[in-house]
Amino acid sequence: MKDIKKILPGLIVSIGIGLISLFLAKFIPKLGAATIAIFLGMFVGNLFLGQEVFQKGYKFAESDLLAYSIVLLGGTISMSTLMELGWNGLIFIMLQMSVTIVAALYIGKKLGFSDNFRYLMASGNAVCGSSAIAATAPVIDADDKEKGIAITMVNVTGIFLMFIIPVVTDLLYGHETIKTSAMTGGILQSVGQVVASGAMVSEPVKDLATLFKILRVILLVVVVFILGQLKHQSDNKNVKKETEDIKVGRVKIPWYVIGFFVMCIISTIHLIPTGVSAIFKSVSNYFEVIALAAIGLKVNVRDLIRQGKAVSLYGMFIGCVQLACAIILITFLFN
Repeated sequence: MKDIKKILPGLIVSIGIGLISLFLAKFIPKLGAATIAIFLGMFVGNLFLGQEVFQKGYKFAESDLLAYSIVLLGGTISMSTLMELGWNGLIFIMLQMSVTIVAALYIGKKLGFSDNFRYLMASGNAVCGSSAIAATAPVIDADDKEKGIAITMVNVTGIFLMFIIPVVTDLLYGHETIKTSAMTGGILQSVGQVVASGAMVSEPVKDLATLFKILRVILLVVVVFILGQLKHQSDNKNVKKETEDIKVGRVKIPWYVIGFFVMCIISTIHLIPTGVSAIFKSVSNYFEVIALAAIGLKVNVRDLIRQGKAVSLYGMFIGCVQLACAIILITFLFN
């Protein structure tokens, strides 16, 4: 009951912003409920309801409701849709992640940041933002300060890219679904940012971008293991520790990814009736808008301004490399 009481205030605000956004979207459909929810959330959160009492509820709405939304989305997609990504999609994600990791490590070294901070930035930008940083931190023995700064910077970078990518994909590809989805799902740091940015373009882009993102999340264990090896080798330590960390289950594939694939398989073998699938889609969309409202409510504009020059440059350089790499790879792989 104590946990529920702590979550309730922020959850109620998130639901309220989400419902208002859905209502306003009826009058300005080109903007869409997702975009309205994010901007309205940022406005309300920064001017009126950014107090600590709301934060646990915002976090629940952002993470848990979005996770449920992704699982329900799996019940509306068949394996044939996943196969649309093909080998080109897999190659794109693997190369994009590899370049991001190398760039984050190299740029961070040139800017004089510590090994731990560079590894956290590499993991967060390459895979799935805060979740990847949280999984990487214990493996490389990063402290809370390093983890906190990395999470803030990765989220800040993602927020900027979340609004920039729809503009770039419109200019370059006219929002062509596969190319726009690849860039959105292959670059953005968190699942929420992928959903938000994709929804600003169209429903098909949002869904396909989420699939690209899920491919990255699946590779989290591999990325954490590699970074753990690099860190402990640089410290002249045995790599046994990070191997054991993974074996005992510190690094896990998020449950919603497993749930997504289970639902996807059930949908593929036609165990979900068409009417139920439509309900899943509708509920998924409602959860998604509420989660995006919570993301907006959690964006602290003061935190964005407070970031130091070197850290801000670090995030900006990584973002620029990600954009350039995605444009080059998409040109070769999806033409």
